[in-house]
Amino acid sequence: MPRTPAPPRDTTVGIIGGGPAGLLLARLLHRAAVDCVVLESRDRAYVEQRQRAGILEQGTTDVLRACGAGERLDREGLVHEGIELRFDRRSHRLDFPALTDGRRVTVYAQTEVVKDLIALQLAEGPPLLFGARALAVTGADTDRPRVHYAHDGREHTLACAYVVGCDGFHGVARQAIPESARRTFTRRYPYSWLGVLAEVPPSCDELVYAHSDRGFALLSMRTPTVSRLYLQVPNDTDPADWPDERIWDELQARAAVDTVPWKPARGPLTAKAVLPLRSSVTEPMRWGRILLAGDAAHIVPPTGAKGLNLAVADVTVLARALTHRHRTGSAELLDAYSATCLRRVWRAEHFSHFMTTALHTDPEQSPFDTRLQLSQLDRIAGSWHAAAELAENYTGLPLY
Repeated sequence: MPRTPAPPRDTTVGIIGGGPAGLLLARLLHRAAVDCVVLESRDRAYVEQRQRAGILEQGTTDVLRACGAGERLDREGLVHEGIELRFDRRSHRLDFPALTDGRRVTVYAQTEVVKDLIALQLAEGPPLLFGARALAVTGADTDRPRVHYAHDGREHTLACAYVVGCDGFHGVARQAIPESARRTFTRRYPYSWLGVLAEVPPSCDELVYAHSDRGFALLSMRTPTVSRLYLQVPNDTDPADWPDERIWDELQARAAVDTVPWKPARGPLTAKAVLPLRSSVTEPMRWGRILLAGDAAHIVPPTGAKGLNLAVADVTVLARALTHRHRTGSAELLDAYSATCLRRVWRAEHFSHFMTTALHTDPEQSPFDTRLQLSQLDRIAGSWHAAAELAENYTGLPLY
């Protein structure tokens, strides 16, 4: 029998986390001939089944195509040219191409992006170790940091020139930065989302964002035959308290408009989960030889569809900087990495916060607050400039 390859002990870039950020970074570095290793704590089946966001900005789809991960995206992705806002029992559609320079978004689940990148990595790319749990990062302030990890029941050490943390808010990379050297800014929202998957074709051709006095609702989709739906619920909600019929009735009530009778197409619900909403930014995104990307550096509420897209923007900048360092020896782009990314991050945080607070009903809000929300939504419906600003942010600011 063939021997199992020994775990790698040395690399240029050690990447912790095999989600979309880590996998895309590895793909970009591989194509630039920069050596790297990806450590993912979960097994492949788990990683390929994690349900996450599914709205890709124009810039994200461009990056995926450019790195060779666009074949299935182009075949199966659902291109959308707008969204619908429903409020005050009225409906208003935002036409993205007309409001921007022709930009669109694509509905293609993060799960599918990950599958595509894993397939490329295993076929062509550098080492990708599943079941490799990072335990600690040491020596971040030296020129040879080390990632200590467990794999196949044994502990190993990976020496790197740089360590990139794509391992989320609670990952070891972020924790390896001393508390005295980092600041984290956080906002927790007084409501959550009840998210469900339904084995039924979407009731609308495009995403519907609905504001109502009963709370927020989002009508989305995964494929032409699977709907992804969300309801605003209290933070302590138990999904078991929401039987299928109650969910369908509430979706219908919150998304109702007076001009056209509307009912959602009902079908079996195959998954239910409560998703807390929060905003978080950790600064800086680089300390010594540790660099953070994606959720390890920032979290946004999903209302603005920015989480995955911010991760792609981060690693696009980082891949360029690491490639520049590899080819020229200059650390100029790496030194600017944190500041470059944080400018975009805070714009996305602002947009996501706006979308969240404009569309959700705060448990403590007054009738005055509700009228302010409706006034803001009415302004978007009635002002080209306000609508264009929303469309430009939603479809994505140009990549750097």
